[in-house]
Amino acid sequence: MTSQAVDGACAFAWRNDLLLHSGISENDDRCSALYRYVAHLRDTGEDDFDLLQIAAVAYLRKLDELHDDRCARLAADQVLAEFSASRSAQPDT
Repeated sequence: MTSQAVDGACAFAWRNDLLLHSGISENDDRCSALYRYVAHLRDTGEDDFDLLQIAAVAYLRKLDELHDDRCARLAADQVLAEFSASRSAQPDT
């Protein structure tokens, strides 16, 4: 998985965000910031598509709340770490 995972995760999160915020343009700067964040995650070794989607949605949510890219990245990273930890703690079925 390479750019397809990044593109898919970003598209999923962005479509959902557009549904929540009808006044946002499809070419909003937040879309570029989202892509950079998810691409960075992929570049650091995160290749689980589900986790990339979760991180993308969390990033946009935190960006809405905090209005700061760096803080949104840190908060989304925390959400991703918590989800990864709880996911790995669950027994395989």
